[in-house]
Amino acid sequence: MVVNESNSQQITPPMVTWAQRQGVVFLTICLEDCKEPEVKIEPNSVFFKGVGGTENKPHEVTINLFKEVDSEKSAFFPRDRNIELVLKKKDDGPYWPQLTKEKQKFHWLKVDFNKWRDEDDSDDEGTGQNQDLDEIMRQIGGLGGGAGGEMDKPSFDDLEAEEDSDDEGIPDLESNE
Repeated sequence: MVVNESNSQQITPPMVTWAQRQGVVFLTICLEDCKEPEVKIEPNSVFFKGVGGTENKPHEVTINLFKEVDSEKSAFFPRDRNIELVLKKKDDGPYWPQLTKEKQKFHWLKVDFNKWRDEDDSDDEGTGQNQDLDEIMRQIGGLGGGAGGEMDKPSFDDLEAEEDSDDEGIPDLESNE
């Protein structure tokens, strides 16, 4: 991991979460309102540089990956609240014990348990490890998240207005005089 320093101010790394599944690593760079992120996916590293967040300050980080990824089949998707990356592992072998080549903990790197699947759980995912990268990218990178399209919103137009006993006024209290 490399954190760069500029002449006048230190450039801090953004919060990054990661998860993996069979053959794929998910990275989420948690930086809101990053208008023009610079992302470079190399076989052994991922570079990110961008300005954003509540203080609209510069962030930059280079993550040296534990093993190689296929940079041609990997992609990133800028969003309003974050930048999502899908990295295709070069070797579909065993799960990585960590994201980085360095065996140390970084305060800005966390596990994304919402996307994480253990090696043992891969068979229980339905299509699981047989799911191809295009399908994963369609789901992750699809418009609006989820299944890759705009979700149908329920319509309440067909509901009839009925009188309900709860709609009646509250009776006055009786006095015990």
